Amino acid sequence: MSWFNEKTPEVAKAFSELRNSVYKEGALDQRTKELISVAASTLMRCERCTQIHAERAKKQGATDEMIAEAVVCAMFVAAGSQLSWSEVYDRILGKGCEDKIKTEKSVECR
Repeated sequence: MSWFNEKTPEVAKAFSELRNSVYKEGALDQRTKELISVAASTLMRCERCTQIHAERAKKQGATDEMIAEAVVCAMFVAAGSQLSWSEVYDRILGKGCEDKIKTEKSVECR
């Protein structure tokens, strides 16, 4: 990210300091933080980030199985997030709409 350092050196320095602060040993060890970052990077769909954090997790002693489980957790959260859309899907598909008309004034059935 040479452009980042060259064009915004103060921001680049602050970003580096934030990274150092976040990933230092604390209530969570560095391996756990990197595994969390693998899952978060997966959810953000950042291939490069996922690779970087997986490599860092390995340097902290994470196994391939640990990294795979972090990715699977992210996949589950992504899939589960769709469950909250069930009311939207019901409206789109017209299911349960008749009952909602009785209780809500602004419901549109299709």
